[in-house]
Amino acid sequence: MSAPAAATGRTPPVLSLCGPTATKKTAFAVQLARALDGEVVSCDSMQIYSGMSIGTAAPSEAERCEIRHHMIGFLHPSTRYSVADYCKDALGCIEQVYERGHVPIVVGGTGLYMDSLLNGIQFEELPSSDELRAELHRMAHEVGGEKLLDMLSETDAGTAQRLHPKDIKRIVRALEVQILTGKTLTQLSAEQARLPTIRAVRFGLDYENRALLYKRIDARVDSMLERGLLEEVRELLRTPGIEKSTALQAIGYKELARVVLGEEQLDVAVTAIKRATRRYAKRQRTWFSRNPEVSWFLLDRQSEEDILLSMLRLYRAHTD
Repeated sequence: MSAPAAATGRTPPVLSLCGPTATKKTAFAVQLARALDGEVVSCDSMQIYSGMSIGTAAPSEAERCEIRHHMIGFLHPSTRYSVADYCKDALGCIEQVYERGHVPIVVGGTGLYMDSLLNGIQFEELPSSDELRAELHRMAHEVGGEKLLDMLSETDAGTAQRLHPKDIKRIVRALEVQILTGKTLTQLSAEQARLPTIRAVRFGLDYENRALLYKRIDARVDSMLERGLLEEVRELLRTPGIEKSTALQAIGYKELARVVLGEEQLDVAVTAIKRATRRYAKRQRTWFSRNPEVSWFLLDRQSEEDILLSMLRLYRAHTD
């Protein structure tokens, strides 16, 4: 994997746009692409899967027809896909955008993917064991996620601090890698080879008033249901091999899967989706706010027109 020309300053920088879910990132990305002759590279760990456009708030057909979008809906939902895979594929997309003489606009809310891509982290393939993973999942079921996270913190406090006790999948993966390699994820991350960082102008969108963001989240969940999210989940469940996939663990899908299977009432599931999405937005805020390179714009403090003009002005200042 080689760094794109933008890393050396020979071409305009990448424009990146981050922030919590439901902050109009997709709409702003389209407007920025119009103004800059750009193409959008999605940075969303679930938009990569096909058949999940409603629940992942993927760009509409109209938006994708007007502006070329990349890294959306190209993988079968049962496919395993890592941050290393994302960095490799997204970097290839960025190189192609530059070859066409356009501006790459990296947009999304998956912080690990975005930081890994823009900071030039080159991931090595880490070993895995289906048998060991199954055993760790059994242990998690028996002792609970909090106990399993405590076990991880004894040897890898850095990784444990970033995980929630309910994030069983990542806790298990951290323990699995440690057992198989004899090294913690923190150690392995420090040893990773690095590519030159991608020169990027980073913007963030958010609401100062958290209640306004949560209101938008609730309204968007309702809109997704009106547009057929339950039917989308029902169709996804017909996909071979979907039971053990990451895709089915996405917010909205795992809750509604229980409805389709007759294990939960719809109103209870909808409440759970809204609650989980709000919690996810809080984690996104925490992740992105740690990066001092991000210039933030608050949707309840400025008009969308003023924000767009400010972004364009700041971006163009970096190209002079």
